[in-house]
Amino acid sequence: MSLVDEWGVSGIQQVGIGVADVEGVFRWCRKTLGMDIPVFRDEGRATLMTRYTGDVQQERRAVLAVNLVGGGGLEIWQFTRRTPREPSFTPRLGDLGVFMVRIKTNNAAATRRWMADKADGTAPGPLHDGPGGEKHFFFTGPAGLHFEAVESADWFGRRRHPTGGVCGCMIGVSDIGRALPLYSDILGYRRVISDAEGLFDDLRALPGGDRKLRRMVLACAEGGGAFSRLLGPSRIELVQSIDRTPRRIYEGRYWGDLGFIHLCFDAWGMDGLKRACEARGMPFTVDSADAFDMGEAAGRFAYIEDPDGTLIEFVQPYRIGILPALGWYLDLRNRDPGRPLPNLLLKAMALKRIRS
Repeated sequence: MSLVDEWGVSGIQQVGIGVADVEGVFRWCRKTLGMDIPVFRDEGRATLMTRYTGDVQQERRAVLAVNLVGGGGLEIWQFTRRTPREPSFTPRLGDLGVFMVRIKTNNAAATRRWMADKADGTAPGPLHDGPGGEKHFFFTGPAGLHFEAVESADWFGRRRHPTGGVCGCMIGVSDIGRALPLYSDILGYRRVISDAEGLFDDLRALPGGDRKLRRMVLACAEGGGAFSRLLGPSRIELVQSIDRTPRRIYEGRYWGDLGFIHLCFDAWGMDGLKRACEARGMPFTVDSADAFDMGEAAGRFAYIEDPDGTLIEFVQPYRIGILPALGWYLDLRNRDPGRPLPNLLLKAMALKRIRS
């Protein structure tokens, strides 16, 4: 958590993922990642994102899926009047943007065996010791996107599934030193778990894993925030290519095209956060100002760019639907935003679980 001028960033709320079949990917998230709680489902125009969608208000469908055992979610996002584009090249380690999403598990070896027995196209790689000391392995998701299962001892709810939610990302940057002020000062990832340069055995099977890289793993201090107990701690791994010029994963494409489109943090005190970002040369490029409304959820959101153009989103929730059909909403506007919600209220979201 970072606190300046009464603002805070409390954890990874979700990673946006652009897809061609939102319901098919949501089904994969439920069965493979245990993300069976739709925090919201929404259809409409992305009216504020035209800066990143060709100056056109693109129509879209979105589902925010979470796993109540703990961790962040995935915001599954699909154009409804445009065919999403895939990259014109194969993104490699060190290319600029969100390359991989970390998913927590309590037993990497057992989870790897479970995934290997599934028939949904998930292809787990070898088991390795990661730079932070945890057992981990990589696996593929929809459209061949890269995920990493990492052992974790931090859980919110009773484990019903081999995996939990999002607990970090691997992000390609052109210069780790230039990227650090954002990831440490604003996002709160101040503790360096590891910092090494060279060739890495655990990365060799990934695109670009045969080239020299610098990789730095950063951890954030646990802090407050309404959803902090659910979201839990997370780590960011910055990867810099040493012997080649990286490409932007989203070069020539729109936000919403296939891939990981943004990294989103739960936040509060958005005016103070806006001032803090501006003071560090990273102004809000998108700001919903008063509020956004996605039916079952509402609040304020904003975007900044890291030094290489990777999109970082901040969301301050004002309202979350528990049972919207019965008019049961959780109103967050008149409470201390830095105080965690009671576990019972968070676990009430299980009433929205899709059982399939």
